[in-house]
Amino acid sequence: MSKKEKKKGKKPQYGDDVKRGLVIKATGKYYVVKIDDEKRKCVIRGKMRLQDIDSTSPVVVGDYVFVKLDQEKNACIIVDIDKRERCIIRRSQKWSKQKQFLACNIDQAILVVTLIMPKTPLEFIDRFLVAATAYDIPAKLVFNKIDLYSDELMEYLHELMDMYEKIGYETLAVSALKKINLDKFKQMLKDKISVLAGNSGVGKSSLINALDPNLKLKTREISHKYRTGRHTTTFAQMYELQFGGYIIDTPGIRGFGLSNLTKQDIAHNFPEMFKYLGKCKYYNCLHIDEPGCAVKEAVEKGEIPWNRYKSYLDIMLGDDSKYRLEP
Repeated sequence: MSKKEKKKGKKPQYGDDVKRGLVIKATGKYYVVKIDDEKRKCVIRGKMRLQDIDSTSPVVVGDYVFVKLDQEKNACIIVDIDKRERCIIRRSQKWSKQKQFLACNIDQAILVVTLIMPKTPLEFIDRFLVAATAYDIPAKLVFNKIDLYSDELMEYLHELMDMYEKIGYETLAVSALKKINLDKFKQMLKDKISVLAGNSGVGKSSLINALDPNLKLKTREISHKYRTGRHTTTFAQMYELQFGGYIIDTPGIRGFGLSNLTKQDIAHNFPEMFKYLGKCKYYNCLHIDEPGCAVKEAVEKGEIPWNRYKSYLDIMLGDDSKYRLEP
């Protein structure tokens, strides 16, 4: 497809042997594409691997692709990708100059968070929210494993939920094990295409199983020695939910580097800070050490949560390695 056709969303002219389908599984070596009501195992055309050299993969779950069907060879080859919308993107940790698409064409991005076994860093949460907000994707926080929380931790949980809800993000506290608030979680997912992300061990696959036991996703216990998760999901896959909607389960991620965002972009995608835009002394204020900064004044007055401002400073000034969990 030409760049002009992609920009306008036009369907390219192909023969009868080319069909449009939805990528529901991506392993890096092959892809499962749903074409009408049939699932086909496909590979990508060789030259497509070079089309987007700053990405770790040219095709991701949620992509609508055009595939060429060779009935004689029983082959299915992805020859092109349709226009993408609403992609959740992070910078690859292994190749720092490359970006990784977690999923595309989604309705919402849900981050599964745990405050224990393992503990999700606040900086990780805020990086995820910035990435989603920057690409106009509704982001929501689901706090899992609340059956393990002490009274003190539950109090802290409510403080965090209150903080994020006041900023404008929907939150929910659940337990996959005890099936707490799963009905509310179902309503959050119903009739939407949702991507589920989070650190390894936060219970993404367990949550999906609790929502729809027929899916029977593999799960593993976390490492009690390191208090961190072990990879269970090794590739992204989309599942159809029996109560309506689709959910994309993604591999656990240890760091969330921000991709293709300038320092101004980062500042603009903290909603509670964005409303102070234009009130600082300098129009290009980055809210770090500039005089007459309205954002810093709001932090001092308690109008902007200190935790969020600290995350902002760490993102702007810190090194990405500090957000990776130890293996």
